[in-house]
Amino acid sequence: MEDMDTSQQTSRDGAAADTYDVIVIGAGPVGQNAADRARAAGLSVAVVERELVGGECSYWACVPSKALLRPVLALADARRVDGAHQAVTGTIDTGGVFARRDRYVTDWDDSGQAGWVASIGADLVRGQGRLDGPRRVTVTPPGEEQGRARTLTARHAVAVATGSSPLLPDLPGIDEARPWTNRQGTDSSRVPGRLAIVGGGGVAVEMATLWQGLGARTTLLARRPLLPRMEPFAGEMVARGLSEAGVDVRIGVSVTGLRRPDPDGPVTLTLDDGGTLEADEVMFATGRTPRTADIGLETVGLTPGSWLDVDETCLVRGVEGGWLYGLGDVNHRALLTHQGKYQARTAGDAIGARAKGLPLDDGAWGDHATTADHHAVPQVFFTDPEAAAVGLSAEQATRAGHRTRTVDVDFAQVQGANLHADGYRGQARMVIDLDREVLLGVTFVGPGVSELLHSATVAVAGEVPLKRLRHAVACFPTVSEIWLFLLKAARE
Repeated sequence: MEDMDTSQQTSRDGAAADTYDVIVIGAGPVGQNAADRARAAGLSVAVVERELVGGECSYWACVPSKALLRPVLALADARRVDGAHQAVTGTIDTGGVFARRDRYVTDWDDSGQAGWVASIGADLVRGQGRLDGPRRVTVTPPGEEQGRARTLTARHAVAVATGSSPLLPDLPGIDEARPWTNRQGTDSSRVPGRLAIVGGGGVAVEMATLWQGLGARTTLLARRPLLPRMEPFAGEMVARGLSEAGVDVRIGVSVTGLRRPDPDGPVTLTLDDGGTLEADEVMFATGRTPRTADIGLETVGLTPGSWLDVDETCLVRGVEGGWLYGLGDVNHRALLTHQGKYQARTAGDAIGARAKGLPLDDGAWGDHATTADHHAVPQVFFTDPEAAAVGLSAEQATRAGHRTRTVDVDFAQVQGANLHADGYRGQARMVIDLDREVLLGVTFVGPGVSELLHSATVAVAGEVPLKRLRHAVACFPTVSEIWLFLLKAARE
């Protein structure tokens, strides 16, 4: 592969300036995928990172949370199989669980991922990257290395992949309470005696599953039903699973204030029902905000701290010249690592095509379009039971103007499910587009259903006609036989 060349210039303030074809701000999975695709197109790339190469996902979100959750869920799975549950005689080894997490986050050492950036021929620049007008990025070195800023210039594109941060509510006493966010929820190696979790989305329910499983007496406080963006039965079944595991699930409750007069003492939460709750730690999982407040958006006419409005190629609207891209969480389309990586691959290919003057394939489902962001976003929550969905819920499909029919099936009638776990409890739903006879959405709830989701994603993204889908034979006796029952119910 022949690279386009990198040259040195001098910035208007006299600092050293390096020129690349593409500059990526943020070296998490999204930024890495953008860099990889740009390099595959023969473009020179600089990747800027202010924290750890690998980002939030690798060290404080997806990877550590799943590494911690797997032992909890493995025990739950074992207890559902007669002959195996009798072997579960002790308590979970929290030290072993935390050591497993530490292995998967490589003890928060990013040298391996930094080496990967180098292996694709991209340059890693450590420090805080800020836009400094069109196609310019100023990088301030980190910590003790702080000195003269380095200025990078992009010939073709700057891709912002800086992710998002926890959004803490403006409540009296919140600073005094020193609440956990997802970071403390995944990097702590101490199990609190009592943990209060505020929120009802995916992070909240996963953290409740995790910490209750590790031995914390957990209370989950949510203003609305759990998992509000999924089918209602998903949140209901997850709430029941949490309650059966010992979590005190309280729906329709809000926190109005917090007190923690002793930094080493408990925190008291004041609730809107007039009651209080005392806990050793409190965690807020109440939303995310884009990490765009300090990256120089104002120098290109955008509002600092805002979500980036992008087109189908993830090109940021409202910026002259067509050079700024917003990838992953910052564009607010789907705050999911896998979806951000998909956007980055698509945008990286589009950047390569534009740099070479090639036509774009940016129509629906084209190589340079992020169509799946609107029609086929998959998501999984690793609770007990798991909740997995792709595409539109029944309510979302109706609001979008589709004529639909829903088909619901209880997993209890699937022999493969009952062989997987005695007394398997789960539910599945298909949302059918009546005009085209294709699937608009699929939801599964039950132990291990995350492994069913890709088949549903293929069906939704591929717009596979139901008539054709019936010829995709599920193996007996597996949990995937749920497809047979769903399609049979659809015909009837």
